Amino acid sequence: MKHATPQALRFLDAALADLRQQDLLRERPTASETSTRTSFCSNDYLGLASRPAPSHPAGAGASRLISGERPEHVQVERLAADLVGLPEALAFTSGYAANVGTLAALAKAGDLIVSDAFNHASLIDGARLSRARVEVVPHLDVEAVQRALDLPRSGRAFVVTESYFSMDADAPDLMSLRRQCDAHDAALVVDEAHALGVLGPGGRGLCIEQEVRPDVLIGTFGKAFGAAGAFVAGCPSLVSWLWNRARTFVFSTGMSPAVAVAAAEGIRIATKHPELRKRALDAAARMRLRLSELGIEPEGFGHIIPWIIGDARRALDIASLVRAQGIDVRAVRPPSVPEGTARLRLTVTAAHDDKDIDKAVEAINRALQNVGSPRAGAE
Repeated sequence: MKHATPQALRFLDAALADLRQQDLLRERPTASETSTRTSFCSNDYLGLASRPAPSHPAGAGASRLISGERPEHVQVERLAADLVGLPEALAFTSGYAANVGTLAALAKAGDLIVSDAFNHASLIDGARLSRARVEVVPHLDVEAVQRALDLPRSGRAFVVTESYFSMDADAPDLMSLRRQCDAHDAALVVDEAHALGVLGPGGRGLCIEQEVRPDVLIGTFGKAFGAAGAFVAGCPSLVSWLWNRARTFVFSTGMSPAVAVAAAEGIRIATKHPELRKRALDAAARMRLRLSELGIEPEGFGHIIPWIIGDARRALDIASLVRAQGIDVRAVRPPSVPEGTARLRLTVTAAHDDKDIDKAVEAINRALQNVGSPRAGAE
């Protein structure tokens, strides 16, 4: 049954029509559409999300500051802190809540946040909510970070970056950022959401790989560890402050104990089974090689494979043709990526075997035969 839009919300109809006209409208897929295809757009990097849920309490019942604190929370926080080599961690209900709550709790009006131009929306929103002055610097540009830190300021400074950028599959020079922070009395905030579990020694992330100790490290349980939620790790004072002042933590029901147990189990599995990490990275290397045979040169490195197409309509057409062949891929369009850089973001996981990779590449090849060469229409 079709329902009319209330008069006060009619502006939404025009706005949605405008998005459709620009090929930027996102529509909800059906569960059957996604479940019957081999997915190359999931963040389930180690293939752990399909595990049965543990038999533990479904909910915490209240904010953890009130009566929602559970042993399961303490357990997963201990494992997360040990994983990234930092003293303590605090679990949030989502990565978005962790990033927004942390930045808004740490920075205030008069402070400076230096933010990479390609940072995730949750980091951007957290910076805005803090009311600090935000200097957005070009992607991976350490010299631009230095210039921003050299600017006069009356308060504290924070440099915010991801360790592995999920739309570009590239990484910053974390050691250089650490040096800049130390030279300017600034805090280094690193979001390791897409690296943990897969990249770095033992899947412990790129901070450990580059021998950098951030002041604040954010990680997620909802990607490689196959559960949901996130954590913020650092010194005890940081965790205590977030317990008191991170509004997305304080004013939210605590993480489900069942989810906390699933996250803890995911960390244990990832740690004890390095073959999962190797399988994902080997499969990604095969995918990159096979795509190069089609004249496609994906960006970056690792388990995320961005194929920049340019035009949003062309990206949608290719994705649709590939999905019609049983391979689930999605076109990523502005505002998720800059104008003129619409892309297919292919993610390769430990669940993919050589046949899956070859089938996906063959589907892409057939799609290209219908829409033209890999570079045609790119902007």
